[in-house]
Amino acid sequence: MSDDDFLRVEARDCPMSTCAAPAGSPCRTGRGKVAVAYHTARFRQVPHLAKALSVAVPPVRKPGTAWVELHRPAAGVETSEHARVGYARASTVRQSLDTQLDSLAAAGITRVFAEKISTRATVRPELDKAIALAREVRATGVAVTLVVHEHKRLGRGLELAALAEQLKAAGIGLQFLTGELQGSHDPSGVVFTVLAALSGMEREYIRDRTLEGHESARARGKAIGGASVVDEAMLSMAQHLRGQGASLRDIAAKLVITSGAKKGRHPSAATVLRMLREHDHAAQTAEVAALEPTA
Repeated sequence: MSDDDFLRVEARDCPMSTCAAPAGSPCRTGRGKVAVAYHTARFRQVPHLAKALSVAVPPVRKPGTAWVELHRPAAGVETSEHARVGYARASTVRQSLDTQLDSLAAAGITRVFAEKISTRATVRPELDKAIALAREVRATGVAVTLVVHEHKRLGRGLELAALAEQLKAAGIGLQFLTGELQGSHDPSGVVFTVLAALSGMEREYIRDRTLEGHESARARGKAIGGASVVDEAMLSMAQHLRGQGASLRDIAAKLVITSGAKKGRHPSAATVLRMLREHDHAAQTAEVAALEPTA
């Protein structure tokens, strides 16, 4: 079950007479609580869930709490309402969030999720909560925008592009209050298109650099070993651990090579350092190229 499958289930009324939850709301129990799982007759109306044995109600719906009817989306019709959800982030605990919070407050944003966590962290709990809330509101037919002081608060390079793709798929807009991308951006607008293109370009750039390095090494008679930079799962885990402050030695000890002659072994700390450095360099190069004016 994907993250937004519950929205597909809730796009339909529950046909169970003991529930009869309207579209936009989770199923309910006979005792007036939010059900732990959607009723079978409801989730089987979604083609790719038709053969599932059970579909859990997500935490955002607060299973087990008193059931209340949520706003029912008009059938295929967008409402004139517009909700804005704020997000603020500082890279370290010593950095202040005051400037960002003041900026969001001045823009009239009352619901703000804030955290102090490195840009390199692959999991950002408060950002995930902000997006989950935006998705929930968007499912009711209300236009939603994620508002941030500056685009760098969301991430750089590949991370920002991947987030933009996620928001675009959910129909959530973006607004930056300052910086190079200042302004409001619709999911179908040019900024989302550029960020998506940047994502693809950066992946290709990393791949090409890796292949060129391998060819150069082979030409010199060197064997290609260690962890592959193109292993995105390993790179993602290494970035996450680095964001938590882990040392190169500790990161290497938690990674496992999944292919090649050294399959099942741990990469060296030097390999981890090289992998992270190449990714950071590629991300910085792509970001600079994207911001430079064209001739």
